[in-house]
Amino acid sequence: MENIEKSKNTAIIAYFTIIGSVIAIFMNQEENKSEFASFHIRQTLGLFISFFLLGYFVGYADSWTATSAFYIFYFILWIYGFSGALQGIKRELPIVGAFFQKTFKSL
Repeated sequence: MENIEKSKNTAIIAYFTIIGSVIAIFMNQEENKSEFASFHIRQTLGLFISFFLLGYFVGYADSWTATSAFYIFYFILWIYGFSGALQGIKRELPIVGAFFQKTFKSL
């Protein structure tokens, strides 16, 4: 069993913007490789990339209700993942977590 306390900082950093995710990827290299940190890096990287890709199209909806629902949905997913990283728990994001784990399995 790995020491989650050591890799918790890397997992938390991953949740701070897309730049934090890239920094966390470099922090979680060869000798410091942690499955806990890798799990959260995959979750947050997928969350940020899908936010930017889908947000581009939602912006063209020209509807404040659609845009507001989109932002609230992603904020709730971010809080859910971030709270898991703070508590040292590996729990997938609802709806999209399993997809992100398969897509970014090489990280």
